[in-house]
Amino acid sequence: MDLHTKYPGLPDLATRARQRIPHFVFEYLDSGTGSETTLRRNREKLDEVLFHPSILRGTMTPELSVKLFDKEIALPFGIAPVGMSGLIWPNAEKLLAKTAARAGIPYCLSTVASQTPEDVAPVLGDHAWFQLYPPKDPGVMRDLVGRVKDAGFKVLAMTVDVPVASRRERQTRSGLTQPPRLTPRLLWQVMQRPEWALGTLRQGRPRLKTIETYVDDNRSLPSTEHIGYLLRTSPDAAYLAALREAWDGPLVLKGVMDPNEAKHLADQGVDGVWLSNHAGRQFDGAPASIEVLPTMREATDLPIIFDSGIAGGLDILRALALGADFVMMGRAWHYALAALGTRGPDHLLDMFTRDIVSNMGQIGIQRFTDLPSRLVQNRS
Repeated sequence: MDLHTKYPGLPDLATRARQRIPHFVFEYLDSGTGSETTLRRNREKLDEVLFHPSILRGTMTPELSVKLFDKEIALPFGIAPVGMSGLIWPNAEKLLAKTAARAGIPYCLSTVASQTPEDVAPVLGDHAWFQLYPPKDPGVMRDLVGRVKDAGFKVLAMTVDVPVASRRERQTRSGLTQPPRLTPRLLWQVMQRPEWALGTLRQGRPRLKTIETYVDDNRSLPSTEHIGYLLRTSPDAAYLAALREAWDGPLVLKGVMDPNEAKHLADQGVDGVWLSNHAGRQFDGAPASIEVLPTMREATDLPIIFDSGIAGGLDILRALALGADFVMMGRAWHYALAALGTRGPDHLLDMFTRDIVSNMGQIGIQRFTDLPSRLVQNRS
């Protein structure tokens, strides 16, 4: 079967994913917070970024590699962290890490993944990142950072945009709790998805294994919370300084949306800004990430990693044109996994790469640095 014929775009993978995983799992992956206006705004504002098509440029071979943190990366996009990846598809973390290693792109493991840094270490590539939810206990922070380094992760991204749990109504309506409890309602949903159920049975019930090391509490929490909220804190400047002392590799702050707050991060030892509104999953009153990007680019000379709403190669080019140095995606990879199992991530990788090449040809550019000159409104 030609996957490009049957699943030519991300919506096709999302539709197939809905058919293959339980309803409560799809709602966990697909939903935003509140009335999901930020989730929709991300899409609408990306669509407003337009390029001038070009003619008479002759044949060109696009250059797709980028440099980030003094390392060459084969493509301008990577795999963002998604909490409880293993709930969405069994063994998701290792499958995605293997894809990233083969492709030479970053894979970022979440603190609240269902596998530990040590679990994923054997399959990590050269661009292994770890997303840190900041533990309030300094000893726990230092221990976790040490584990991450020993496992082979090179970049640490501390999430700063989750001071409290969000309210994801769709997720709550689905019946999901943390940790997941198999109620009769959820059991019925699971029984209708036998491949997911058998894979999960073989892999074991998804758990927050990294955090369980530090938290001895199995209380049942709402679907929007998990035991990580018993562990984490909302960091301040002093916390950032302590983390900078504990971690000697590139340090990124994930979830920065205010350019004024980004201006002085370099002076505080930060090596990169991850511009993200948590893909509409955290705060429903936020601007679209792409709206903030031009001003963020003006505010800092640090590398900018971008996410939120990316649905194809053209969106990646839009972000690069407005000032991003690199693009990360989370939902897309998990739609692909849920839709096609082990074949999914490689298909998505090929699909997005082809889309980038095709659109670069239409725009008439060979290098990403030429993108701003082709914007209909040069907002950079």
